[in-house]
Amino acid sequence: MEAIARQKYIHTTPRKLRLVAGMIKTLTPKQALEMLPYSQKRASEPLFKAIKAAVANAQNKGAQLDELVFKEIQITDGPRLKRGRPVSRGTWHPVVKRTSHIRVVVEQKIKPQSKKEKKIKDEAKVKKEDK
Repeated sequence: MEAIARQKYIHTTPRKLRLVAGMIKTLTPKQALEMLPYSQKRASEPLFKAIKAAVANAQNKGAQLDELVFKEIQITDGPRLKRGRPVSRGTWHPVVKRTSHIRVVVEQKIKPQSKKEKKIKDEAKVKKEDK
């Protein structure tokens, strides 16, 4: 089961957001939510909100917080705001203000069954069929 959260038109460059996303993509969402408020980067705040929304969506679908893992954290470019700055002699220097979109996908981690668990389940099925 997957849960998706998106945040669009964030006034932070994708490069800055990808730096923070690279730090947390190996962690679980629970660990990331504990770590991000203490990060020294301003880009951690919108990423924290997106992860929090994805976790809340997963919990509404019935997943447990401890069983969630990141499937995908995607940072893409948003539209660029083209502005300018007046300089000497009546000229103008362009200033490009970049925006970003964040997409976070979390999924529930399914534990693989051990051989003993499979054997116990198979024995239980056989007993039910014999009755």
